[in-house]
Amino acid sequence: MPGVEIKWVGHATVLIEMDGVRLLTDPVLRHRIGPLVRLVRDPGALSPVECVLISHLHADHADVRSLRSVHCRGPFVAPHPGKAWLSARGLAGATDLRAGEDLRLGTVRVTATPATHDRRRWRFGPAADPVGYLIRGSSSVYFAGDTDLFLSMAELRGHVDVALLPVWGWGSRVGAGHLDPESAAAATALIGPALAIPIHWGTFGLPHASRHAEDRERPAREFAAFAKRYAPAVEVRVLAPGEAVAL
Repeated sequence: MPGVEIKWVGHATVLIEMDGVRLLTDPVLRHRIGPLVRLVRDPGALSPVECVLISHLHADHADVRSLRSVHCRGPFVAPHPGKAWLSARGLAGATDLRAGEDLRLGTVRVTATPATHDRRRWRFGPAADPVGYLIRGSSSVYFAGDTDLFLSMAELRGHVDVALLPVWGWGSRVGAGHLDPESAAAATALIGPALAIPIHWGTFGLPHASRHAEDRERPAREFAAFAKRYAPAVEVRVLAPGEAVAL
């Protein structure tokens, strides 16, 4: 898979460089988001990107201060109808996509994909239908955003080289609309990528949350174990926050 580098910044924030195009997903770059604090090292400044992809409008995925801090030379992309919400907050070049719609960034094509998750921004904020994104160029990367397991994930089979799958959240449990380690492994089996990378774990927690690395890393370890059982042909690579892999 030439021309691809993936850096997991933390939570659902991933820097993807494909064929010279740099894309950043769900940027949450601050030390604190509402009641949540960052349990790992702050990411620091990021290099300019050509596009920011926002999967849904929850505060831990669409943080306005983080979005404003990103040097983005192209569009901020949100699920429909998030364009107006982004534009009202001073983010130039905002656009939105429905599942199935796409845009081109040079030789890279980005297609919004379905997701199953709460569409509301708590408590009285806007609503938009959550999406994932399939990024295709010389290879293909699927960013799931936040989602529960759904059977039509199987429609991605044969189209994904790398799957970036959420496996947890920030609390002691995950509720409806989220993948946990076992359901993320089931999603891996449905999608059949060459490589799966767990995201959305071990980055944020409440101030009193345990800071022991072993506790933070448990969801990723469990995902790797379940994936070995459910999708043994898929390679799983666990990245630490801030770690990158070139493919």
